[in-house]
Amino acid sequence: MSNQNFIDYVKICGKSGNGGAGSHSFFRDNLNAKGGPDGGDGGKGGSIILRGNAQLWTLLHLKYKRHIFCEHGAPGKKKNQTGKSGQNQIVEVPLGTVAKHPETYEVLGEITEDGQELNLLPGGKGGLGNTHFKSATNQAPKYAQPGQPGREEWFILELKVLADIGLVGLPNAGKSTLLSVVSAAKPEIADYAFTTLTPNLGIVKYREYKSFIMADIPGIIEGASEGKGLGHRFLRHIERNAALLFMISADDQDINKTYQVLLKELEKFSPELMFKERLLAITKSDILDQELESAIAEDMNVDCDFLFISSVSGKGIQELKDKLWEMMNR
Repeated sequence: MSNQNFIDYVKICGKSGNGGAGSHSFFRDNLNAKGGPDGGDGGKGGSIILRGNAQLWTLLHLKYKRHIFCEHGAPGKKKNQTGKSGQNQIVEVPLGTVAKHPETYEVLGEITEDGQELNLLPGGKGGLGNTHFKSATNQAPKYAQPGQPGREEWFILELKVLADIGLVGLPNAGKSTLLSVVSAAKPEIADYAFTTLTPNLGIVKYREYKSFIMADIPGIIEGASEGKGLGHRFLRHIERNAALLFMISADDQDINKTYQVLLKELEKFSPELMFKERLLAITKSDILDQELESAIAEDMNVDCDFLFISSVSGKGIQELKDKLWEMMNR
């Protein structure tokens, strides 16, 4: 999917339906000129409901649909008939969508499973008919309850991609190249920073017809947790990945320091990310000879396993898949 079509953030105004008013009717027929109260309840106003759809990968279909309105509930009728409820508005969203309040950023709910529903904006309740208010001392109530008004609110929908493995690294660390080699995904690849501006997903084929999903997350820079370089927009996608593959280029001036920078940014953004399984891949290792590779390996000081790979020559790619599979199923 092209960058222009990958939408992971939308702001929408929704209005749920008003509840219908209760009826203050009295029973009348040929034999009863003054029957008792028989006013029915008002119908419930329509609600805005989010529903997970595994076939969707982006919020593109909501980009130009900024207002969602629901039907009002119908008023109650005589003979204790309840008014018709307003039709709900079902908003289908991809898995990994989070609904937030636009000012406090409070999480209102999240969709993680296909078919899962979240009542984002409930409709107003219908009012009670006058039947509910009759008593021994008030046998003919001439009043009924009005319906509750619906709610009109803005809310934010954010998409956090769901994947088994998330690629973490500085811009131009070779993440997109690796994804293009191990899967059928065709991300944009170029020799400059921030080529990738939106996450790319690819299905990686493994042994015996097994597979797992890998997500190419846009590059992280120092200060990303404070929003530098669109950091918040990038980092939120890492939260949904089961395990993380750190990627640092073999020509990096200080691999240990770069690893700590990446780790620090993740921890600042969300301390929970520190509990995810992780592996370090030193990319572009085809530029290293055996002596230099051994020297780098001896100097490594990281808290996870590491290996040397090259997406160009294929070096270490199968070993990488084996380690990732083991890490996911550990």
